[in-house]
This record gives sequence, structure tokens and C-alpha cells, in this order.
Amino acid sequence: MADFNENQERRWYVVQTYSGYENKVRANLEQRIATMGMEDKIFRVLVPVEERVYTKEGKVKRVRRKVFPSYVLVEMKLVEQSWYVVRHTPGVTGFVGTGNHPIPLSPKEVTEIMAKITKDQAKLKIEIPFKPGDTVRVKSGPLAGSVGPVIEVNPDKGKVTFSITFIGGIEQLTEADHSDLEKV
Repeated sequence: MADFNENQERRWYVVQTYSGYENKVRANLEQRIATMGMEDKIFRVLVPVEERVYTKEGKVKRVRRKVFPSYVLVEMKLVEQSWYVVRHTPGVTGFVGTGNHPIPLSPKEVTEIMAKITKDQAKLKIEIPFKPGDTVRVKSGPLAGSVGPVIEVNPDKGKVTFSITFIGGIEQLTEADHSDLEKV
């Protein structure tokens, strides 16, 4: 059993779960908080996710992925009762820390995680199936059929910069939407 200080402040802790049980642990823990009257000691339970957009076989798909697979973030006051409620929630394997001494996230880590979650919800990441050095072909438009190597990939905009060599050896950098290109 860990040493507990009854005057603990609210801090974020990382709780390890069985793989794939993150949402189930969150639901179970939220239910246990309510039924055991722990609202004054355990405040929030988060499973950080990011949404990505990618194109597969010409279709745009949205996928939600866990930022930290097998982990749940819990904002709580670490006292014996709150530790017990979290630790004995089905699917929880333990707290991140040394032995029975959970280590809270630093304020900087919390700020970075919350900023990432907020940013990802505000702006979707587009998963582009190309990387620099790949050869791509333009599928449509005035440059249809043009082939060239990928120079840069910009997932925030969904754009790919690639090089096209025209007749006479003139090389031109061109930017196109990733959905207008195919890998050669």
C-alpha cells in the first residue's frame, strides 16, 4: 500500500489498463465514482483520442485512434480511498509509477497532452500514403499522367509536393491534393 497524504491536491495520474479496455475502464471507473461517492476525490477520466483522415481505394475514411493505447488519464486527489477505487476497477493493471507509489504528470506534461487533444479535435490530421522519395502519378486535371518523385508531404493541408520534368529537361515543383495522386 502506498503512503498517502490526506492534504493532496488535484493531479493527473496515468493508469495502465488491459489492451483494448481503455473505454471500458473509463465507463467502469465513472460508474464506481458515482456509486461510491468519490466525486470530491476523483474528478475526470480521459481516454485521449485523435481523429485522422485517410484515403483508401479512392474513399475518404475517418479513424479515431487512442493517443496512449492501454492507458487512461485520471484527475484525482491521491488519498487511500481514491487509490483503492481506481486500482480495483476491472481492467486496471496499475498506476504508472514506482511500485505502489503513483507518480503524477507534471503541469507541463498535462498542458502538452491537453493542447494535443484540443488541437486534434479542432484540426483533423490527414494520413497521406506517400513519403518523400516515393514516385507518384497525377490521376486527373491538366497534369494527368505526369509522374515524379515526392519531395514533401504536408498532412495538415492534405497536400503533396512533387517534381515533374517537362520536355526539354525543365524540372518544376508541383503541389497537389493527395487524393489526386497515386503511387507508381
